[in-house]
Amino acid sequence: MIKVLVADDHAIIREGLKRILEGSDVQVVAEAATGPETLEMARKSRPDIVLLDVSMPGGDGLETAKDLKRLNPKVRVLMLTVHPEDSFAVRCLTQGADGYMTKDAAPEQLIQALRRIQMGGKYISPNLAERLALNLGEGADRPAHDALSARELAVMRRIASGKTVSEIAAELNLSVKTISTYRHRILEKMNLRNNSEIIRYAVGEGLTD
Repeated sequence: MIKVLVADDHAIIREGLKRILEGSDVQVVAEAATGPETLEMARKSRPDIVLLDVSMPGGDGLETAKDLKRLNPKVRVLMLTVHPEDSFAVRCLTQGADGYMTKDAAPEQLIQALRRIQMGGKYISPNLAERLALNLGEGADRPAHDALSARELAVMRRIASGKTVSEIAAELNLSVKTISTYRHRILEKMNLRNNSEIIRYAVGEGLTD
């Protein structure tokens, strides 16, 4: 039996995932709705795989994935997201995730992905495999947001969703000054001038929720 921790901030998504996995060789041993709660429940339930949403309150999904690996290098992580594969997949996989799939995938694909990851493999869709091949190609173009750290990307996505600096600071448990610093770095690294340009870029790249 494959033991899975389901981490998503939407209760209806967690319930749907549990129903998909019912009757299979996958058992949901715990649930979590935030980044810190995911880490706590992973310590308590010791799952084989964490099914982790990219967008998590109280911390970014990418950072949560890194923390999970630090706590237990043997735990496997499958990122589940609404974002287009070419926006986040490469970053997730290069930063420690063992698989990546979008929420519009067929239920049987989810079970297949969990089984493959449990056996020590990686799970990516054929579309993503092509994307990875292109990224490895000589002289391949990289999107501007690839220059951002995981935390900077998390801040940028929240700015693009219309949240204020104060709201982002509260959500990520950081100071307003720290968020303002991240915003300055984002503008500088991506050669943007203001929040409007951040929003326009993020929408164009499919980085918003």
